[in-house]
Amino acid sequence: MIGTLFIFSAPSGAGKTSLVKGLLESTGYIGVSVSHTTRAPRPGEVNGKDYHFTAVEDFREMVGRGAFLEHAQVFDNFYGTSQEWVESELAEGRDVILEIDWQGAEQVRRLMPDTVSVFIAPPSIAALRERLQKRGQDDEQTIERRMRDARNEMSHYGEYDYLIINDNFENTVEELRAIVIARRHRLEAQQERHKATLQDLLQQDS
Repeated sequence: MIGTLFIFSAPSGAGKTSLVKGLLESTGYIGVSVSHTTRAPRPGEVNGKDYHFTAVEDFREMVGRGAFLEHAQVFDNFYGTSQEWVESELAEGRDVILEIDWQGAEQVRRLMPDTVSVFIAPPSIAALRERLQKRGQDDEQTIERRMRDARNEMSHYGEYDYLIINDNFENTVEELRAIVIARRHRLEAQQERHKATLQDLLQQDS
């Protein structure tokens, strides 16, 4: 049985990373792709766990040989998703989440049209700005740039299968979980997963 590829997109500061962590804790049968990036690690980030931190020249070499399912420039850095890793996980029947922006989502949908995409939006622009400021990671100039980019990111919400407003963390995790569970219970997946049971249920008595 082939796993399902999920795309989760959101503007910076909308809470996507925390939501994915909450989803993983409540849904044990799904994994998250670890992206390659050329940006420097932030305090506490671990290479191979949070990101595959990659030199710019190595990243460009990977692009050249078609190693990425998708790749994009975000601010001054590059990000990419390993195509080989994603295809291997899906072939083993494991569901995979990609945390990528609208540019990456567009690339992935072209290559894998069965991908399920979810856009996560903040409850308001004021709430988004407050979250960015409370993170304490950026100066005011960077926050202003993130706000401009957030509006651009949010203008693409209509390209996704699902739209979720993250106004309550616990509720939003449950909404994401409902999407994942519903996808796993679609007819073709259940037919494959429960083939023996269905054959038994439909078998005529001799």
